[in-house]
Amino acid sequence: MTVRRNHIPFYKPWTDAREIAQASGAIRSGWLTTGPRVGRFEERIRRMVRARHAVALNSCTAALHLSLAAAGVGRGDEVITSPYTFAATGEAILYLGARPVLADIDPRTLNIDPEAAARAVTRRTRALVPVHIAGLPCDMRSLLGLARRKRLKVVDDAAHALGSWVDGRPIGSLSDLTCFSFYATKNLTTGEGGMVTTDDAEAAQRVRRLSLHGLTHDAWKRYTRAGSWKYDVVEMGFKYNMTDLAAGLGLAQAAKFPAMQARRRRLARRYTALLAGVDAFDPPPEPRGVVHAWHLYILRLRPGVLRIGRDQLIELLKERGIATSVHFLPLHLHSFYRATFGFRRGNFPHTERESARALSLPLYPGLTRAAQDRVAGTLLDLARRYRR
Repeated sequence: MTVRRNHIPFYKPWTDAREIAQASGAIRSGWLTTGPRVGRFEERIRRMVRARHAVALNSCTAALHLSLAAAGVGRGDEVITSPYTFAATGEAILYLGARPVLADIDPRTLNIDPEAAARAVTRRTRALVPVHIAGLPCDMRSLLGLARRKRLKVVDDAAHALGSWVDGRPIGSLSDLTCFSFYATKNLTTGEGGMVTTDDAEAAQRVRRLSLHGLTHDAWKRYTRAGSWKYDVVEMGFKYNMTDLAAGLGLAQAAKFPAMQARRRRLARRYTALLAGVDAFDPPPEPRGVVHAWHLYILRLRPGVLRIGRDQLIELLKERGIATSVHFLPLHLHSFYRATFGFRRGNFPHTERESARALSLPLYPGLTRAAQDRVAGTLLDLARRYRR
């Protein structure tokens, strides 16, 4: 697609000479796959989220898969999660032969409703997967309390939530296992990548083992002076390890992560200020007691105010050179989930209603004030033009 000169993209990574230096350093070192940079990156994220262990992987999908395996989820089990999520959340549960059981959201936060989650628990429920949409933490006090009462494991889908805090603690240190994403559009990117953080040494060891074919945990060292050509396959595993090239990008990004987060916060609050007083839009909430990571700025159209819907608004913004996105199309309405589990429209009304009026605005550290003014100004102009 040809990008116009005045086009405002939905996302643009904030990279500079530091990422180039790390990538070239990895190439010069001879370590192209899992090596010392991966170890340093794991340590950096572990410290950032105040967890005891961190295991770097090639995606958050892999992190979810292996975390659920380490949590003991298997065939015939049920795992409760939100229908307001990306496909990966459901897929990771299905990889293990378990069944995703969906619980509707709190329409204000877009996160899973703890009361709905409690109603979904059965004797087959093994785990709970909260999804921290846009970087706003879930109600972890209620969800962790539910997990304790029902003896469930909690595996956070924190793909959006690096940099989120709740009750004075960072997401990454609260649950049994937490899964982060470093995909290209995330607050910290390795291009493709993920991470599991946990305080459970045995779970971390199993995730690491499963990430490399079920080999004994020091197998990656077999090409170093400290290593040995001897190794053992102790269980069936996968090929989910992170490369040193990716970890190098992550180290460069981690060094400037506080500055990137500060920019995101300023931009998010500025959007809210610029759009304040316009009754056509509902801004995203920022409740007290939490630190929002602001991975996304999800604006919602207020029903009945405009003569156009969300989809038409997206097209009008696109015509004016402004890219947006939608997070997310409800999981239960995708063809596979309808055909496999018999889901239908109306099963999760809060999710369906909020998804249908949501659009994500451009938000990234390199977004200029002028570009943001144009996004907000265009939204205000369209709201005036199409008011009922």
